[in-house]
Amino acid sequence: MRGQPLKRRFSLKIGLLICALTFLVLGTLIYALNLPVGKGKALIVFITPGQSVHDIAETLKQKGLIRNKMFFVWLVRLTGKDSSLKAGEYRLYPSWSTWEIVGRLAAGDVLLHRITIPEGLTRDQIADVLAQKGLVKKEAFLKATEKRDFLRQMNIPAPTAEGYLFPETYTLARGLPAQEIVARMIKQFWTVWASFAPTAKRLNLTVHQVVTLASIVEKEAKVPEERPLIAAVFWNRLKRGMPLQADPTVRYALKKFVGPLTRKDLRVESPYNTYLHAGLPPGPICNPGRAAIQAVLFPAKVDYLYFVAKGDGTHFFSRTLKEHLKAIRRFRKKKFSYTPG
Repeated sequence: MRGQPLKRRFSLKIGLLICALTFLVLGTLIYALNLPVGKGKALIVFITPGQSVHDIAETLKQKGLIRNKMFFVWLVRLTGKDSSLKAGEYRLYPSWSTWEIVGRLAAGDVLLHRITIPEGLTRDQIADVLAQKGLVKKEAFLKATEKRDFLRQMNIPAPTAEGYLFPETYTLARGLPAQEIVARMIKQFWTVWASFAPTAKRLNLTVHQVVTLASIVEKEAKVPEERPLIAAVFWNRLKRGMPLQADPTVRYALKKFVGPLTRKDLRVESPYNTYLHAGLPPGPICNPGRAAIQAVLFPAKVDYLYFVAKGDGTHFFSRTLKEHLKAIRRFRKKKFSYTPG
């Protein structure tokens, strides 16, 4: 009778010892598998949308960032992060444990890139800048700027987002949908526009009118202080029913952004040709910045109707055609043109 309790106690001790050894071995194994692979420089890893946990583990193993693929999969599933790992570009270090890497992927701690979009670029040129940085495919970006339902949701009163992609410095992650990038730029435009909206309303101007004229001013002005003067010239011509005769609108129609314009170019039939058609063109010819918008709403109080480039980035402004033609002969060495810009 007394031997049975002793046997039970002995069996219990053996069981406890086996459990302890099992936990010790398992803990040691987990500790070992979770250890960093080693030291070294950061590695860039791109997790694509829809990539499975096994595929991610394979990618990390090939990069030398984890010790064991199955341990990574097990850890992800044990912690319930199967659907939490986020796609994107990551900067990961071999000195990080598997647990820390899982945490980074689950938190979406993606690598961010700062990119500046200068004033005066067209949407096509913006697409080029982003594509060259590997942030988005050009075709996808342009398609997003033409998506009618999306543009209506963003309150864009035009068939494309041209003029409403605000020039600014953005922090973007690779892998972002093109539409999200476009949305950020449009939202920034509306944020900036909020400060100008009361003035536009007081002047009985629509946002599209202001942005359209601002885009022309942006392309014509080479030095900041001339923006209000150039805006005044265009307003004065519009009030008199005179065509704007702005070279940048012809360039936009022709997609000819370098080289001189010919007389044939100035006769191209397009609603954007402000030599043939009076008034504003149908829409913006680029994406203007804050200063150009301000110049349109607060133009200089002058009665100039013409201006001609002096060759140093500045312009000579005239009140009459006679003065303008004289200035052309002076600054363009008798190369005749009626353009105010």
